[in-house]
Amino acid sequence: MNSALQILQTYWNHSGFRPPQKEIIEALIEKKNVLTLLPTGAGKSICFQIPALMQDGVCIVISPLIALMEDQVAGLKNKGIKAFALTSKYNEDETIKAFDNLLFGGYKFLYLSPEKLQSEFIQEKISQLNVSLIAIDEVHCISQWGHDFRPAYLKIPILKEIHPQANIIALTASATPIVLEDIITNLQLKDLQVFKKSFYRNNLAFHILKTESIFEKLKQILSKVNEPVIVYTNTRKSSIQISNYLNSNNYKSNFYHGGLANDDKLKALQNWTNEKHPIMVATNAFGMGIDKSNVRLVIHMNLPNSIENYMQEVGRAGRDGVDSFAFLLYNDHTIFESENFLHKGIADVQFCTEVYIKLHQNYTISPGEFSEITYMFDLYDFCSKYNLPILKTYTALNTFENENIIEIQQFANKKSSLTIIVSNTYLLDYEQSNPKLEALIKVILRNYGGTFEQFISISEAFIAKKINISKNQVIKWLHQLHSEKIIIYNKASNNTQLKFLVPREDKFAMHQISKNITTKNASKIAKLGAVVQYIVNDQICRNIQLLDYFGEKNTKACERCDVCTKKVKRSKNIDFKKLAKCILDLFQDDSTMSSADIFCKLEYDQKEIIKTLELLVEKNTLRLTSQNKFIKVKS
Repeated sequence: MNSALQILQTYWNHSGFRPPQKEIIEALIEKKNVLTLLPTGAGKSICFQIPALMQDGVCIVISPLIALMEDQVAGLKNKGIKAFALTSKYNEDETIKAFDNLLFGGYKFLYLSPEKLQSEFIQEKISQLNVSLIAIDEVHCISQWGHDFRPAYLKIPILKEIHPQANIIALTASATPIVLEDIITNLQLKDLQVFKKSFYRNNLAFHILKTESIFEKLKQILSKVNEPVIVYTNTRKSSIQISNYLNSNNYKSNFYHGGLANDDKLKALQNWTNEKHPIMVATNAFGMGIDKSNVRLVIHMNLPNSIENYMQEVGRAGRDGVDSFAFLLYNDHTIFESENFLHKGIADVQFCTEVYIKLHQNYTISPGEFSEITYMFDLYDFCSKYNLPILKTYTALNTFENENIIEIQQFANKKSSLTIIVSNTYLLDYEQSNPKLEALIKVILRNYGGTFEQFISISEAFIAKKINISKNQVIKWLHQLHSEKIIIYNKASNNTQLKFLVPREDKFAMHQISKNITTKNASKIAKLGAVVQYIVNDQICRNIQLLDYFGEKNTKACERCDVCTKKVKRSKNIDFKKLAKCILDLFQDDSTMSSADIFCKLEYDQKEIIKTLELLVEKNTLRLTSQNKFIKVKS
């Protein structure tokens, strides 16, 4: 049997282990149960992959995300290691074939979701395997106070009943003390060794900046960095808008979000990795498998949902050990916006009950009936039909999926597209003859350029909102234009499928999950509250605050965050002559600047800048315009 170090060198081409990987591997080989709390980028997967390769049998890996499973399986296969991810895209025959390969084909890893594990058929197939190790990734999902609670995680101990000889490694990048207690209790972990690596990063400086000009401040920060950057934002739309804004200001950026086609994601990732576009503007969909060592800066344009998410995202900076920075830009409006967005998306028990009943009504499923049909599902149409808010309904459906009430499969699909195949003159004549379609045609022409030359992707929902009609009416009219040979219209196919997993039992179903819904909603509110508290607390070192959240008691200030550096600046006498010169140097010819513009361009305390501006106005060196902007007085 090869040693752990030999396997590391052969398959991963690393000369040695990072602490505490070696100790974790040794504990697993000794058949102890292990709980690991290692920050993002600490190499958690190696901790179970190497001991699995050192032993006979299969390692079962429980993971919450299909994309995460497929990413790890692809990585193992590239190393010549046989692995398989059991996802919903495999039918029963293909699943049986996969388990035959696991039995007889030299496969070492079986990846599956905790929901998939609940199937008696899958449990029976797993019982036939020689299982050496059970790895539970993202194990914080087992706690109702974790930042991504999944009820199916609570049923994972069934694996220990099937294979009592297999030991467990439970892995997470972020868990508070209460979540760690939940993990140990719910997994019934005995003979346990816990490995925790400090969240302290001595090369990462945290800066929280309050500014009314967030975009200007973003430009100011980026102007000082020439190495790779990640800019996080909270919506797909804003990722595109911010990237376009940066590109229009001569920065090389790209955007990345979960709605992109796989080819577009790959292209964006490649351009960022090879630093053709060194700035990546992204939603939290950008993160899995990202291991670029020289990311020098992570910027948050919005509040993250939790401290756990924040630490995972900023943890992608400075993995090479070089000094790096994490900036979070905010103002009172962004706090209000985040809190409002959270409350808009929270689905309470009453609302979930309403969605549950209407979902069954939508497919005419009676109380007590169990439908085995797989239905096509369109969230927008469903919400329009029953006058339901989309965000809350989406949250409710996610709840039902996590509670194993329904299963939703979403397949990558192309957007709808169209091209105009008549001349501009002919189109004007057509509008006059068909006045009911005039508004539709005008919206297309005003919002989608190039429709006369090529196919352009469109959004029927966007068009519907612009002219205040239903999406179904827009689609009907587009089909009419297509049939009358005004346009060629390719409608996106609806590739979302919904399947009910249990019979319809309105009161019983809601009673079973009501406690989970209430607890999870309370957890979401508390976690965002912790983020807000962290942001507004400008008296205690950022590192001390973050470490305290995760139960690490540290009283030594980092001396690098915004709180610490402000204290150093306050302790020094400010050279107001020097500051005045810095301000005056910003003005060229007859240029005007607001105080917010000046705040963005100078790394001084705002109170010091205001005081200096007042002195310059008193001395008639600067004056205020009628637009409340400063202009330099000509001598």
